Amino acid sequence: MKRIFGILCIGALLAVGANAAELVGSAFVNVTSDTAATAKNMAFDEARRQIIIETLSPYSDSSALRAAVSAEKSSMLTALIASSGISGEKLSDTTYSAKITMTVNKVAAKRWLNEHNVQNWVNIETGVDDVFPMIIVLNDKVDDWTRVRRIATTAGVDLNTVAIGDNQIMFNVATRQRGAITMALRDAGWKYKDRDGVLYIFK
Repeated sequence: MKRIFGILCIGALLAVGANAAELVGSAFVNVTSDTAATAKNMAFDEARRQIIIETLSPYSDSSALRAAVSAEKSSMLTALIASSGISGEKLSDTTYSAKITMTVNKVAAKRWLNEHNVQNWVNIETGVDDVFPMIIVLNDKVDDWTRVRRIATTAGVDLNTVAIGDNQIMFNVATRQRGAITMALRDAGWKYKDRDGVLYIFK
């Protein structure tokens, strides 16, 4: 049975942080297969995988997460989804398109990440404000640091300076704000990489 599979555009958006009540993502899908029913099943599977990756990447080892999600069965990933919704749904005999929104269950996701040995910082406790260390590697000490502080302020993230070196500044950030700061810095053109629990930010 021949099937044609196409995704026009998939994008997942964090609706809340990993330490808030839920993780919510959305994916825009357009899939063609032998029947609309098959296309819909394929679209949901792809959307589920993309949303799980996008919502959990800021709080885990992204490379390990992608590998684990890619290798996992669809039925196992379905168990990580608390709820889902559809808008803008369009059907033909062989095509399915829609905006699919899913809520990831934090407790189930944390357990799944641990079971698959994916390093993560998903906090399922309430009222706990743990911190993690972040180091910014600076090319222009004054200008870069000013830009980073402005980005953090706009994102509503508090940076607590720990140490200042020649071309690096180390500070602590609340774990609940990890997603906000990584996404804000990424959008501003910075890169980040976790090294043994320390998040390095660089150009």
